Formats: sequence, C-alpha cells, structure tokens
Amino acid sequence: MEFNGARIGGVVGLFRRRLVAWFGRVGRDLPWRRTTDPYAILVSELMLQQTQVATVLPYYDRWMRRFPTVESLAGAAGETVLQHWEGLGYYSRALNLHRAARAVCERRDRRFPETIAGLRALPGVGPYTAGAVAAFAFDRPEPLVDGNIARVLARLTDLRLPVDRGPGRKALWKAAASIQPPGSRGGRRFNGALMELGALICKPGRPDCGHCPVRAHCRAERPESLPIKRPRPKVRERIEDRAWIVRGDGSYLVGREAGNRWRGLWVLPILKTPPRDGIPALVVKHPVMNERITLRVWKARCRKARPEERWVMRRDAAGVPMPAPHRKVAGRLLSA
Repeated sequence: MEFNGARIGGVVGLFRRRLVAWFGRVGRDLPWRRTTDPYAILVSELMLQQTQVATVLPYYDRWMRRFPTVESLAGAAGETVLQHWEGLGYYSRALNLHRAARAVCERRDRRFPETIAGLRALPGVGPYTAGAVAAFAFDRPEPLVDGNIARVLARLTDLRLPVDRGPGRKALWKAAASIQPPGSRGGRRFNGALMELGALICKPGRPDCGHCPVRAHCRAERPESLPIKRPRPKVRERIEDRAWIVRGDGSYLVGREAGNRWRGLWVLPILKTPPRDGIPALVVKHPVMNERITLRVWKARCRKARPEERWVMRRDAAGVPMPAPHRKVAGRLLSA
C-alpha cells in the first residue's frame, strides 16, 4: 500500500519528472509561491489550514502589508494580531503564529530554524507545517501530508485504510517520504506539484483522471471511492445565551473570551439565566466544527463593567477584534 523507492526507484523517478513537468505548465501563480521567506510561508500555511485558497488570498495580502517581517509581527500587540485575522476563524492559529514569531525573535541569531526538529519546537507547528516550511522555504525534500496530498497518495497507492486513523496516517507519511527527490534539494517544486495535483486534478468526489499527468502510476481501480475516512460525527445542536447591554451613550458591553474557540477576542457577555418568559432580541445560528449553535441574545439591564469587560462605541467597533457571529449580532441590534 505504499511506494517503495528501493524496489521501484526508476518508476518513482519517472513519476516525479512527469509531475514536476506538469506543475511547471499549469501551476497557479500564488503569492506564497513567489517567496522563499520562511516567515511568509508559515503565514500562508497557517492561514490555509481548513480554509480555501480563494478565501485566504485577500487575508494574506493584508497581513503581509501590515506585518511584512517576523519582527513586525513579534512586536505587535495581541489584539492587533487578532484584529487582522478576524474572519478567518480558528483563532488559535493567529495566536500560535504570534507566539512563533516571538520565539524566532528570541533566538540568538533571530532566524528561522531550518531543521524539522527546530521548526517543530515553534508554537503551533506540527509535522505538516514543519515539513511545508522546510520544503517551500529551504527546498528540503521533506514529506508533508495535507488534505490534498493525502487524497493523492491514498489513490496512487490504493490505500484501503482510513486516512484519519493512526495506521492510515502512518502509511501516508511513509509513502510521502518514499517518493521525495533524492539528495538534499528539490522538495519545493515536488511537494508543490503534489499539492497542485490534489487541488486541480485529483479532487474529492470526481477526480479528472483523463487529464492526470501521472495516471499511469495510479493503482486505484475506483479512485472516486478514496480516501476512506471515519464516519463524520453527528452534528450537535447547542444553545448559547448572551446579553445585549447598552449604555445611554450608545456603547455596548463586551467581554474577553477565555475559551479555546475564540480565545482573546471580544464577545457579548454570557447570560447564565435567560428569562423564562419573553423573546430574545435576536437569534442567529452558526456552525462551529461538528456543532450548530443557536446564539440567543437578550436585552439586559445596564450594569458596571467587570475587569475583563469593556464598553465599545459604534464608531470604534471596527478596531475591536470580534468573532463574526457576535459582530453580526451587534451590527444588527445597533441598526435596529
């Protein structure tokens, strides 16, 4: 279920040449492909996690204009960082990126580590991200397995194991390692080509096998049935009650989120005991992972702000980092 470089080295070499040649003809012109700066590549990789390229492009452009170097990000305030990430979701990525920038700047040489072990030591950098930075910044032939590459490798090797379980993940990483270019260079174009194959040709559902540059190397009889994954967990319904508290000057109360979902952002205060009778001022539904949350917002009496809370004027709201559902609620209630 895996490539074996020692046994079929010639075939793997031909596979690499065909794939890289195809990539040279059709590869997309993406901004993070025009640089070898490890900081810029780390930014792109963290933004692209669980997010489509089209969504990331404007965020990446704004981010790099605001924080063009690792030093500029390391020196920024946490709230400023979250504000520029707002709308991308998974805010722990922004916090990890900020911590990683500070960790790099605390190093004696103030340079990004070039080894997998050194990269893995940075906050929020796992096996995939470390491999991506090593490959795309330093051209190292390091294996990396993201969603696109996992799908490509599962079909090429006809992998009949769930790719989101331990044995399946191990098989994919082993396959990815076995087909890397020989020597100490070549990882940039080859891994970029693997990703592009998954994004443009070997797509979920219906792969475009007729235009695949490496179709002759594929072992899958029914590629559309791969990769195999565990059944998705059922969507859980959950209700969250929040308070809408407004002062006479039109400012409204928000509190700093301490939970993992929106850590560091400003949200409407939790309402522990909503009215038994009555109607919420606004109800908004939004998905988070495998949950569908009904956000009920109730008008509440004005009170003094607690230490972790603040008042926000409408004219200042754009500069306060808030998750999209809470910003949407505040905007609609202010307009009303």
